[in-house]
Amino acid sequence: MELKNMRIGFLGDSITEGHGVAEPQNIFWNRIAAETGAKCFGYGIGGTRIAPQHGGQDDPRWALYFGSRVDEMEEDLDLIVVFGGTNDFGHGDAPLGTPQDRDESTFYGAYHVLLNKLFARYPGAEVVVMTPLHRLGEENCTYNEFGMRRSTNLEGYVSAIKEIAKFYSVPVLDLFSVGGMNPIVPAQKKLFMPDGLHPNDQGHARIAQRLTGFLKAL
Repeated sequence: MELKNMRIGFLGDSITEGHGVAEPQNIFWNRIAAETGAKCFGYGIGGTRIAPQHGGQDDPRWALYFGSRVDEMEEDLDLIVVFGGTNDFGHGDAPLGTPQDRDESTFYGAYHVLLNKLFARYPGAEVVVMTPLHRLGEENCTYNEFGMRRSTNLEGYVSAIKEIAKFYSVPVLDLFSVGGMNPIVPAQKKLFMPDGLHPNDQGHARIAQRLTGFLKAL
């Protein structure tokens, strides 16, 4: 895929918003724009999830789950990259659900709804999804950050994303498997994601490198 002059929308959470970088130009999608000549639009809101939150919101922005924001994106995008799921694991209160779910009450259902909204709004565009990166505490299957009982660990959400993407024949960049950074490794935590969750400048450079190569190969 030739990225020059493509109009690409990036729908995500705090990583896409740029939490952790020193300057906005270091966000992975701004790096891609600078390096390839693509026109990139960032739609990242920190704390947001694929599935709606059923309970109260600590931050009003958190109510803006991914599917609720599709209609606010640019109309004439050639490519949409979806990068989410870590907050559903971290502090979401929607259950994981099952592959048969088709409503926004579960993670599975909300991801199905999201992709179908993107297909309807951008029928001729490419849609690509990225799985969450590794994070500290990802194996915790008991309670999340808000004390809610978890359905699975982070890898369970990664597996769900890959399963849904396969159903729709949507390309997946599995950053959980090939992102090249895991904060459980002290040296990688220090270099790429000092807080154990958000990549820094070096981490975003690595995401940009992985994603650029992935997209060019499509």
